[in-house]
Amino acid sequence: MRSLNFTTRETSKTAKLKRQNWPLIILPFYFLLFTLANSAQLRVAILTPEKAAASLSFAEKLQSKLAEKLTILDDSLSEAAYLSSSPATPFNLTSEESKKIGSTIGCDFFILLKAANQRRSAFQHPEYYESYAVIYVVSARTGRLIAWKLPRFEAAKPSESEKLLTGSVAATALEIEDNIRAAMKKELAEPNAPLMEDVPDENSPAAKNFRSPIPYRRIKPEYTSEAALYDVKATVDILVDLDSNGIILKTEIVRWAGYGLDESVEKTVRQMNWRPAERNGKTLPMRFLLRYNFKKVEKE
Repeated sequence: MRSLNFTTRETSKTAKLKRQNWPLIILPFYFLLFTLANSAQLRVAILTPEKAAASLSFAEKLQSKLAEKLTILDDSLSEAAYLSSSPATPFNLTSEESKKIGSTIGCDFFILLKAANQRRSAFQHPEYYESYAVIYVVSARTGRLIAWKLPRFEAAKPSESEKLLTGSVAATALEIEDNIRAAMKKELAEPNAPLMEDVPDENSPAAKNFRSPIPYRRIKPEYTSEAALYDVKATVDILVDLDSNGIILKTEIVRWAGYGLDESVEKTVRQMNWRPAERNGKTLPMRFLLRYNFKKVEKE
């Protein structure tokens, strides 16, 4: 098979323009390399809103491992700054609350965690012990939950399950470091969100002859098995960009909960078919917020 080769020849004028403009091309590239090379300077705060002994012990071990690759801020100063924000639901924050906390602490990312040891029972084995840690990794810049982890271990004795949890710290720290670096790269490359109209207030002039976007059939997000196991009560808010044809362009979780609930909400919203917003009988793109409340319902 014959291959076709294409060659180009620069004119002296084109070559001159390239030489003149090379700093405009090269400098952003080197800026990105400089940022990535200095990613070890990322400032990370570790927070334990619940001061249980298990939480403090796990946080200390995790901090020691993360400090090998990342800059971990002084925990007492981070805690003082965090407490000044006084979040009502520390493990169910909005993006705005998260950004405020990150700004107050002066960090690039912060980690919220709690750990516990508890006795459980099940049909398979009447009594056993579980040691676990719930870890939220949050971007201070965007307020997003960039990673959620639940290392958990079972054993016949509490000391055995605790030992297994402690042994997982190194691997967990490595995963968190990878998550943080990946999030940093993504945020650097992420374009600005396009401007889009929000749903108007009910009594505003923009609400005249306006009809909000609605799904043709509502679907209820799943309350996950992980959330049920830990009896989680939480709210998940999702921001949706819908075009004039009722097609979802983008979704973003702006109040997160973990335990698979965020993914459950996003999956459900994208499964629904939507009727677009209208004004004066004409469809239009719209950005709107959806809220889902979760709690465990005991079966009778």
